[in-house]
This record gives sequence, C-alpha cells and structure tokens, in this order.
Amino acid sequence: MNKCQNKVTIVNKLGLHARAATKLAKLTQKFDAAITLQLEDKHAQADSIMALMLLTGSQGKEVLVTAEGEDAQSALEAVCQLFSDRFDEPE
Repeated sequence: MNKCQNKVTIVNKLGLHARAATKLAKLTQKFDAAITLQLEDKHAQADSIMALMLLTGSQGKEVLVTAEGEDAQSALEAVCQLFSDRFDEPE
C-alpha cells in the first residue's frame, strides 16, 4: 500500500473554515486513499467536514497531510494544490 506525506501551510485568510473544509472533504472523496491531517497534536480524517473544522486551522498554521492507499500520491498532490490555491478564495 502506498503512503506519502507532505507539510502544507494554510495561506487563505479565513483558514480551515466551513467552506474550505467542505471543499477539502469533497476533493478527498474522489480518491482511493485514506487522507489525514495533523495540526499540532490534533488529527482529522480529511473526508469529515466536522473533524477538519475541529482542527481550528488558521492562516499561517502548518499542517501535515498523510495519504495512504492506491491513489495516495495523486490525492496528496491534489490536497496540497488546494491549500496552495487558498481553497479558491480571493485572499
């Protein structure tokens, strides 16, 4: 089973709020991979909007993204791109 990790920084102004968490959860459901996020000592499954919001990820925080499964590399790249694109938010 494939497993990969990468650290990303939350760059959008509002952080990992409801709309961003929803986009992330919907994106991760497209892949055959289990994706988790770790922010400090908290962990969340990326397909759970509520769990993502409970991470309370704000702008500037660093998040460790782990993907495990058949599509692990593709899933990790897509998640990292979503963070880089500020969840398609203007700022």
